[in-house]
Amino acid sequence: MIHTTDRVLVSDLRDHLGRTVSVSGWAHTLRLLSKVQFVVVRDHTGMVQVTHRRGGAGDDIEAALQQLTPESAVRITGRVVENPIVKLHSLEIIPERVEILNRAATPLPIDEHTGLEHRLDWRFLDVRRRPAAQLMFAVQTTLEQGMREYAYAQGATEMHTPKLMGTASESGAEVFELGYFDRSAYLAQSPQFYKQMAISAGIEKVFEIGPVFRAEPSFTSRHATEFTGVDVELAWIDGVEDVMAFEEQMLAHAIAKVVGAHGDAVREQFGVEITVPTTPFPRITMAEAHDILRKGGWDSEGTKEDLDPEGERSISAHNQQATGHEFVFITHYPVGIRPFYHMRPADDPSVTLSFDLLWKGLEITTGAQREHRYDVLLKQAAEKGVSPEPMQDYLNAFRYGCPPHGGLGMGLGRVLMVLLGLESIREATFLFRGPNRLTP
Repeated sequence: MIHTTDRVLVSDLRDHLGRTVSVSGWAHTLRLLSKVQFVVVRDHTGMVQVTHRRGGAGDDIEAALQQLTPESAVRITGRVVENPIVKLHSLEIIPERVEILNRAATPLPIDEHTGLEHRLDWRFLDVRRRPAAQLMFAVQTTLEQGMREYAYAQGATEMHTPKLMGTASESGAEVFELGYFDRSAYLAQSPQFYKQMAISAGIEKVFEIGPVFRAEPSFTSRHATEFTGVDVELAWIDGVEDVMAFEEQMLAHAIAKVVGAHGDAVREQFGVEITVPTTPFPRITMAEAHDILRKGGWDSEGTKEDLDPEGERSISAHNQQATGHEFVFITHYPVGIRPFYHMRPADDPSVTLSFDLLWKGLEITTGAQREHRYDVLLKQAAEKGVSPEPMQDYLNAFRYGCPPHGGLGMGLGRVLMVLLGLESIREATFLFRGPNRLTP
């Protein structure tokens, strides 16, 4: 009589040699030969071979194993034995009971040669079958944990701001409009206005990790219509430098945590050696970046105000060569390419006290010191042709003693892309949303 045994994870089987255990997982591969049946069972920690000598008529185990299909969910109870011939850790399980918990339909809709778009249609199977995909979500969890840990240690308060808005949150940016009872509402493109309101509410340091919606018809490897944003806002700052210092410390802390927990696994699964960045990160002004890039032949017409993806890659490569650092802050963006609420320095009103953070050539963050003076905000909004009426609730936050403040917005998927060397943000998201994808 077999008693029910507690589940043992595949990675712990060596501690149970000679004992009867239960393993739960999926049938990874099946080799059902005439005298012996081999099944490799996979759980989230690894794979183990199950070996059964056929007993012929009346052999329930033989009959059950014969029913199995690839990816069926099974529970195998049996004895763990050492076998030096077995490639998988020189261990195998001799089954005493086989339970098919959910038999998988056959054939499977994807295999290891399936392209990314079709894999995304069957994302649950794609993630389940690839340890690298599962590792990515473990890394994401640790990365977020590290960011939160740093923010909490700095005394920050985690906020949850509305994703439904009565007016579009940022001028000119693409928004999703939806019916809201008898009127229109919009999906938030950023918690920008609300986190600034939290600062005005006297909450000293604010952060949020939550969904952001952008109705941009972009089909690049780094754009999504819904993504997870990491947003921070800090009150009583002396300048934008305080915001950059917060970000570089937060990233260094979170990346160190990822290396500690998953560095070896990432090297094995993704072939990436993660470097924990030193602080401070290098800083280059936009004017300096333009000079450096134009000397190298970028933007020969001299018409580009902003950096295009090629410019971002080139300035990152230049920075890495000059400083050995993977990160670089580009600062002092021109007024023309920044929103009305970015503060402008008194000595040069043609630029903003803002920055982008590039990591290995990809922009992962935009940040700035905000304009907290009501009259200046109105003036800058008017210059940009932004009407104050729809934004009165936002503007009111600055009329009654709002302190100097600044903050940043970071794309979590982009950080994961660079961290793990992924080709596309589609790979760095559980269920990707883009202009052509609303399923599954």
